[in-house]
Amino acid sequence: MIRVFARLNSVWQLLEWEAFPETPAPCWIDMVAPQPDEIRQVGSALSIEIPSRAEMEEIEASSRLYQEEGAFFMTADLIASPDTQNVVSSAITFILTETALVTVRYIQPRPFDAFAARLQKPGNSCATSLDALIRLLETIIDRAADILEIHSLEIEHTSRQIFAEEGRDSTPIDLNAAIKDIGKEGNHISIIRESLTTLSRMAIFINQALTENPKAGEIRDVLKVIGRDIASLTDHAAFMTNKINFMLDATLGMINIQQNNIIKIFSVAAVVFLPPTLIASIYGMNFQFMPELSHRFGYPIAIGLMLVSAILPYLYFKRKRWL
Repeated sequence: MIRVFARLNSVWQLLEWEAFPETPAPCWIDMVAPQPDEIRQVGSALSIEIPSRAEMEEIEASSRLYQEEGAFFMTADLIASPDTQNVVSSAITFILTETALVTVRYIQPRPFDAFAARLQKPGNSCATSLDALIRLLETIIDRAADILEIHSLEIEHTSRQIFAEEGRDSTPIDLNAAIKDIGKEGNHISIIRESLTTLSRMAIFINQALTENPKAGEIRDVLKVIGRDIASLTDHAAFMTNKINFMLDATLGMINIQQNNIIKIFSVAAVVFLPPTLIASIYGMNFQFMPELSHRFGYPIAIGLMLVSAILPYLYFKRKRWL
């Protein structure tokens, strides 16, 4: 699918690809999961070579940020987060020419639709394709901040559950399920950090590539603010990563404590029942001459000895606070 937004008569309008004006006017061509023939059409119209999906997914910086035939090619990993349970990222390519901004994507991040709606409103400040790229980048970063805040709250909620004080009416937390939640959020934060890193590289590339632009000073100031925002989000993501690691270590430690308590209970039970077992074994031997066997109160005495020999170790353990 191809969406074309062109600035005609000082107003950005959504056009059909067939009605795309041949006159040089600022435009934003948004290609969503484009087919090979659509890629060829846009490439031919703008005299550029649009990278394929395999080329977009290259991880080398030289394959993601480069200049070719007067056009700037930038690829970043952006996030699509429809809910708190699913965070996915995919490579999105931004191509900037003198009059056009082209975006090639295979996911549906919310910033693109939000920016498209904002772009068509009268009085917006986007006069060129470069302005559109800067404003789109700002919208993407705002959305990344929202996603990071959502998952920070999820991590905080899990943290409160793990370290909640156990009361009489409280429900014990399932630590195995908590580990799964921690791992899931750790993966989400990792995806967000990777996306922020690629956005930071893209902002630096734009700043270096457009030094000869007449509005280079203004662009540099805007990109400086964008860079600070990305750095702030990256620091927050790093903090959440450290917190996730701490939560994981603490949860594993609590599981080890629970397992040790279970082993301790079995060990104490074995020690408590060892003396009664010894007494029962002695009087269970089949020797012919055992004086206690003919005693009238031999059986009650044996039972009493077994009870006393079980109670005394238990009281000793309680006094030592081993239980």
